[in-house]
Amino acid sequence: MHEFFMQSALDLARKGTGLVHPNPLVGAVLVRDGEIIGRGFHAFYGGPHAEVMAIDNAILSGNTDFSNTTLYVTLEPCCHFGKTPPCTSLILNSGIRSVVVGMEDPNPLVAGKGIRILKEAGIDVEVGILEAECRELNRVFITYITTGKPFVLLKSGLSLDGKISTASGESRWISCEESRKDVHRLRSEYMAIMCGIETVLSDDPALTVRMVEGRNPIRIIADSHLRIPMDSNIVTTAHKIKTIIATTEDSDTAKAEKLKDAGVHLIYTRQTEGHVDLQKLMTILGQMEIDSILLEGGGTLAFSALKAGIVNAVRFYMTPVLLGGQRARTVIAGEGFSALADACKIENIRIGSCGSDILIEGTVCSPA
Repeated sequence: MHEFFMQSALDLARKGTGLVHPNPLVGAVLVRDGEIIGRGFHAFYGGPHAEVMAIDNAILSGNTDFSNTTLYVTLEPCCHFGKTPPCTSLILNSGIRSVVVGMEDPNPLVAGKGIRILKEAGIDVEVGILEAECRELNRVFITYITTGKPFVLLKSGLSLDGKISTASGESRWISCEESRKDVHRLRSEYMAIMCGIETVLSDDPALTVRMVEGRNPIRIIADSHLRIPMDSNIVTTAHKIKTIIATTEDSDTAKAEKLKDAGVHLIYTRQTEGHVDLQKLMTILGQMEIDSILLEGGGTLAFSALKAGIVNAVRFYMTPVLLGGQRARTVIAGEGFSALADACKIENIRIGSCGSDILIEGTVCSPA
């Protein structure tokens, strides 16, 4: 029975996807005599937490006595003042006597303290119901709150032989329409989208959400020497959509001023092998409270990101065609790993489908 109600809370939590950055996704249900009497989820950054919404929802339905109720919540209730008061105080004051928690909050400000406060007050607390599902739901938040850096998902559409374009450079569209819609959904759910300058020069992308409804992500372009054209889609829309160009400290100063006038925000790092220092960039972006990045760059940036160790997961839409060609661009380019022992290893692989494409997902193994 615990699993059923926790699943209901998880389903509610997902409704906040793309809306609560950099906060976690949290859902809660209030149960009495085997029936849900209150539902809530964290709906927007700075807004009421799921526990508050569930209790308020129950009160609106005419419930005032919570002494025989159980609160199911996907993430440990907070115990500190942030944008909102601590949920532990609300629970204690409500009269709820039993709380079931999906997972401990990895936030150092909480990290078990909320559970301890409830237990010490005599609340019956059970932890770890559908924990794997709760952790998967908040993999972005867990990465961000424990490392201070964004969760990075490397996404690509490719052929069965690993090509992202034909030998002539044609790439629109390798993926099927359903896959393209799914990518636009991801764009709306991630806080930022990132690509390299080579993708901008070859495709002139807008990097916006068009095929589904949703907000546009922050656009980040890795452009070591500020080669981005002033008439590109990225620059000409920078006043409307937040746009960041990551460049190096010795880039063109005059071009930088023009880009700033166009509405572009510039981030400078030192050069690493002639390119933007991606590790430093992730630190800076984390300090800007950017918790997640959908990496849609070409093969060169993809390899640099993997080599720098900033990629957390991959999502490949593989179309059942073979393109061939030595000059055809590949999903992972660059210099490549020189030894098998150095190769980037993927685990927790899931294989499914998206329209006529094969969908392959997995997490990047952390270096030993």
